[in-house]
Amino acid sequence: MDPLWSLLQLSAAEKTARGLEHTPQEIAQQPGTWILTFQQLAGRLKDVHDFLTTVKVDGPASERPTIFLVGAGTSDYIGQSLHHLLRSKWQCEVIPVPSTSLLTEFSECLLTDHNYLWISFSRSGDSPEGVAVLERALAECPNISHLLVTCNASGRMNKIVEGRANCLSIVLDDSTNDRGLAMTSSFTNMLLTGQILAHAWSIAEYENMLGNLVAAGESLLPAAAELASSLMKDGGYSKVCFVGSGLLGGVALECALKVLELTAGSVQTITQQTLALRHGPMAALDGNTLFVSLVSSDPRRRQYDLDLLREIDSKGLVRTRVAVASDRFRANADYVLSPRNIEAVPDLYRPVLDVIFGQLLGLFASIQFGLKPDVPSPNGAISRVVQNVEIH
Repeated sequence: MDPLWSLLQLSAAEKTARGLEHTPQEIAQQPGTWILTFQQLAGRLKDVHDFLTTVKVDGPASERPTIFLVGAGTSDYIGQSLHHLLRSKWQCEVIPVPSTSLLTEFSECLLTDHNYLWISFSRSGDSPEGVAVLERALAECPNISHLLVTCNASGRMNKIVEGRANCLSIVLDDSTNDRGLAMTSSFTNMLLTGQILAHAWSIAEYENMLGNLVAAGESLLPAAAELASSLMKDGGYSKVCFVGSGLLGGVALECALKVLELTAGSVQTITQQTLALRHGPMAALDGNTLFVSLVSSDPRRRQYDLDLLREIDSKGLVRTRVAVASDRFRANADYVLSPRNIEAVPDLYRPVLDVIFGQLLGLFASIQFGLKPDVPSPNGAISRVVQNVEIH
C-alpha cells in the first residue's frame, strides 16, 4: 500500500484531526477528474467554437487577438505552463500576465489599437486582483474579450461575465474546486482545460493525448508518493530546487510553490529554467538541498537537463538529485521517476503530470513538520482565497 493510499484509508476522525480531509484525496483524484473535464469540454465544443470564431482566434493572421493568460499565484503558473502550446496551435501571440501585475500596470500592459482575448484562470473566482482587473477591463476596454476558466460557479468572476456578449465562462465540475488551501486538482484541471482549448479544432488528437496523460498519471501517483514520503522521512532538507526547460520551467514554479505553501515556509524553495540556474542561483545549493530536474522529452533540450545533473553531481552541490524522466537516464540522478508512456507525452503537455511530484513532496513534508496540509499556515499568513487586498 503506497503512502498516499494509506492516508486515504485513515478514519474520518483522524483525517479531521490531522488536517488530511481534502488534500490527499484532491491529489489522488487527478487522473480521473481529467477525464471528467475532457468530457465536459467536449460537450461544450460548439459554444467554444462559436466564441473563439467570434473573437477571430481562427481568423486571418492579421486579425487574430493577442492572448493574455491571466491569474494570480498558482493560477498564473497555469499560464506559464500553457502559453507555448496555445501559441503553437492557435498561431497567435500568447502571453502569461499575472493579474497582480495587471492591477498595478494595467495601462502599460495594453496597446490601444490591438484586440485582446483574456483567458482568466481562478479556482474560486473570488481573487480580489482577478475580480478588480476583470471589472476594469469590462468597463474601459471594449477591445478585450474574456474567457473565464473557474472551479466555482458561485464566484464573483463567473457572475460578472454571465450573459455578456464578449465573454464565455467555463465552470469545471465541483470536484475540482479544492477545499484544501493548496491548489492541486484545480491547477491540473484548469491547465488541462487550456490544453483542450488549444485543440478546439482537433479534439480527436487531444483525446489520444489524454489517454497517455491518464495512464502516466495513474502510474506516477503511487511511485511519486513512495519517493516523496521516503525522502521527507529522511529529513534534513532545508531547501528544494526545481528546474526545467520551456513549459517544464513553468510547472517547476508551481512545484516550488506547493512545497513552500504546504510547509509554511519551513522548506525554502528555488526554481529556475534549467540553463538559468548557473547564472547565480546555483550558489544557493548546499548539502541540505533536494534537487529535482524535470527532464525534457525533447532530445535537444534534454541534453541541457542531463548536463546540469552531471555538473551538480561532479561538484557535490546537493544531497539528493531526482529526475522526472524516462528510465533510461537513471545514471544521471539518485532517483528517477518515470511515468508510464512518458516518452509519448511531449513537453507541451507534461506540466499536468510533472506537478504531481511537487504536490506530493509538499504533502509529505507538511506531515513531517507536524502541520495540517489542509490548513498548513498556523499563523494565518496565507489563506485559501487571498484576503485584505485593498483595491486602489
